[in-house]
Amino acid sequence: MIKDLTGNVMETSELVKAVAEVKKPKGKSVVLGDAVRKLKAKEIEKLIKNGNFSPDWDNILVAKEFSPDRVFHSSFFGNCVLGSFLENAVNVDKNLSYPSGIYNSTITDCEVGCNALVMNVGSISNYIIREDAVIFNCQSIVGSESAFGNGLEIGIAIETGGREVLSYAEMTIPVAELVAGRRADKQIQADYKAFIEKYVKAVTCPKGIICKKAIVRNTAKIANTFIGASALIDGATLVKEATILSNADEVTEVTDGAYVTQSILQWGSEATSMAIVAKSIMTEHSHAERHGKVTESILGPNTGVAEGECTASLCGPFVGFHHQSLLIAAYWPEGKGNVGYGANVGSNHTGKAPDQEIWCGEGTFFGLGVNIKMPTDLSRAPYCIIATAVNALPQKVEMPFSLINTPAALHPGISPAYNEIMPGWVLSDNIFSVKRNEGKYEKRNKAKRTKFTFEALRPDIIDLMLEARKRLSSVAQTKEIYTDKDVKGIGKNYLSEESRKNGIDAYTFYIKYYALKGLKAKVAELVSEKKAKEVAGILDTASACPRWEHERKVLLQEFSERDVKALLKQYADMTVQIAKDVEDSKAKDDKRGVRVIPDYAEAHEAAKDNSFVKQTWAETEATKKEIEELIKKLGN
Repeated sequence: MIKDLTGNVMETSELVKAVAEVKKPKGKSVVLGDAVRKLKAKEIEKLIKNGNFSPDWDNILVAKEFSPDRVFHSSFFGNCVLGSFLENAVNVDKNLSYPSGIYNSTITDCEVGCNALVMNVGSISNYIIREDAVIFNCQSIVGSESAFGNGLEIGIAIETGGREVLSYAEMTIPVAELVAGRRADKQIQADYKAFIEKYVKAVTCPKGIICKKAIVRNTAKIANTFIGASALIDGATLVKEATILSNADEVTEVTDGAYVTQSILQWGSEATSMAIVAKSIMTEHSHAERHGKVTESILGPNTGVAEGECTASLCGPFVGFHHQSLLIAAYWPEGKGNVGYGANVGSNHTGKAPDQEIWCGEGTFFGLGVNIKMPTDLSRAPYCIIATAVNALPQKVEMPFSLINTPAALHPGISPAYNEIMPGWVLSDNIFSVKRNEGKYEKRNKAKRTKFTFEALRPDIIDLMLEARKRLSSVAQTKEIYTDKDVKGIGKNYLSEESRKNGIDAYTFYIKYYALKGLKAKVAELVSEKKAKEVAGILDTASACPRWEHERKVLLQEFSERDVKALLKQYADMTVQIAKDVEDSKAKDDKRGVRVIPDYAEAHEAAKDNSFVKQTWAETEATKKEIEELIKKLGN
């Protein structure tokens, strides 16, 4: 299973390849191979005349085309290799360029590739500097034998240990999820450990590496770091024991006071504006900014931490974390959620040890100022909203698309610490957010190596909704107020009879919608293949397609109707209803805003003018026309 997820990373890893070239150079030099020679006497004279120094010029090898005319006021110690410097304009910044060469720097046991620029560097030692790289205005860049932050134990989900994941440069969220979440599977753990041992051995390097076209400028200290092609390090406070994967199309940046240590930053990721990234992995196109702190955590693609603190957590893709807040000891591989300002998802200390954890569900929204006590499990309650200022007890919730809110009233026999849960509320009252997020994540996705499912209503989530509806429908007797003794899966919250009925209705509507949407897709497929005659029997014919088979079984369970055309018409009606609900859920903001703010209507666009609302209606009209055409083609 580990092999399936890690694939052929040992053969494709740019880090493994780069280190192999350093360990076993093809010739006398890593950057030049055998195309090197010793300095000529006249070249040494010119170098000295240019203000350069070396205690032993015989230890300096140069490219065959080397000229001393681009080396000024620099010192060379130990064994160094210098390329040829023929490029007249190397870009340091957008509006700043210099001729390639070495100026006013101290270099020890380094190789400097052709057309690189090393300028105003206090000391750089034991580094391989590839062609066209730029090192400008830096104090100290030091390399020694290192694995560049790989093979380190990242203690996610439980601060005191128990779900540790060993790091490697190309780490993916599915790998981290498997290793952290399957602790009882000793074979998985053994296989992963063996893989990491092999990987770390392959990437342990005697020198630091700065790859082609990387730019390192205005930075105080860099130590034992692999800096990938075209990466940008500018004004960082410290970069140490790190791997920076990068390429020309997905530039990785560490800038503006960022502090990165014992960490891995993948392609297109960014640490900036005083962010701290320590003993963590930032997967492709994730970011930390505005004093954000990421420690002993793994961030999924397109996830960002700004201002807040993320500690000992596995955050999947598309998690928004843009304000002062805390997420600690979280296992959240599915991501697609939000941590609001002041949220304290971090009561993981029992007074004995900080050994508690939270399992978040896909799409969980932690509102302003919430306090979540651990242990908590929301993994079977995707797309729930924890409303502003909620103080939540340790609990397990299994009601998808729910709202958990502060109690509207106190009820006899119900603990005042209980909150109120409204199952399915997000579907019935806030479908705008669900539909919008599906499109938003797809549009904002920058990751090239990770495949995402943006659809919120898919088989695994529908199954959770079916189970939740069953629990809501199976109460022994109707009551005004229910607790988890009456309805399993509502956690340490109370449930009103009205919310129970509304939850059943919301789940039922969208379960049916999911199934009918699948029917429409299957009918369209058969019609396009000129197999319209097969449509009549598709509900009673088993399929080898897992998705359609799931949809078909739900159709048979939810509908007594077997006429496909009638079902398609019902689907068209449901899409119209959803479009209305999308507009209505957005319009609620307009109504409330007008009551509160005098000129709200003049400053805010109306729901009917909202671009997503318009898009939803346009898609609805298109779907209706498609269904009309399908029904015509089915004939009588």
